[in-house]
Amino acid sequence: MSENEPVGLGFVARYRDREYAAAVGPGSDDVVLFSETPQEGFTAAGGYWRLRVSRSELEQLTLLRTVGAFGGEPCLVLDEDDGGDGREGGLHIAYTGHNGLKAEALGYWLVDHGAYEVVVPRDEVHAIRVERVPVPLAPADDQESEDR
Repeated sequence: MSENEPVGLGFVARYRDREYAAAVGPGSDDVVLFSETPQEGFTAAGGYWRLRVSRSELEQLTLLRTVGAFGGEPCLVLDEDDGGDGREGGLHIAYTGHNGLKAEALGYWLVDHGAYEVVVPRDEVHAIRVERVPVPLAPADDQESEDR
C-alpha cells in the first residue's frame, strides 16, 4: 500500500490557531471540537475533551476523506478491515463512479439505492490519497439566503 494510511472519513476544524478533530451537528451551525488534552473552555467527556462552537467561530472547517482507485474506477476508503478469523485484512471501499453495472462487475455489492461497497485486498486499491475538502463556515440554510 502507499505511504498514506487510510483515515476513513472525518472533519477537522481550525479554532484559535489550532486544528482539532471535529463533528458537525446536531444543528446546521453546530460543530463539536475534540481534544486528547485539556484545552481552555473544553469539558472532559469520556477520556477526551470537547467544546461545542458555532461555525462562525471557526477559522476553517475541512472534510478529510481517503480516496483511491479500484479496478480503474474511483473509490472512497471507508475503513480498514483487519481481517480477523484468520482472514487477510483489506480495505472497505465505496464506489464513487456513476455506473452501477460497472460497480457490480467489479464485485461491489449494492447496500442502498445507488450505493455500492466491497472489502478488497489493500494492494488492489491504487493511488490512495487523502483529500481535504473545504466546508463553508456558513450553514447551508444561511448560504441559500445569501445566494438569493
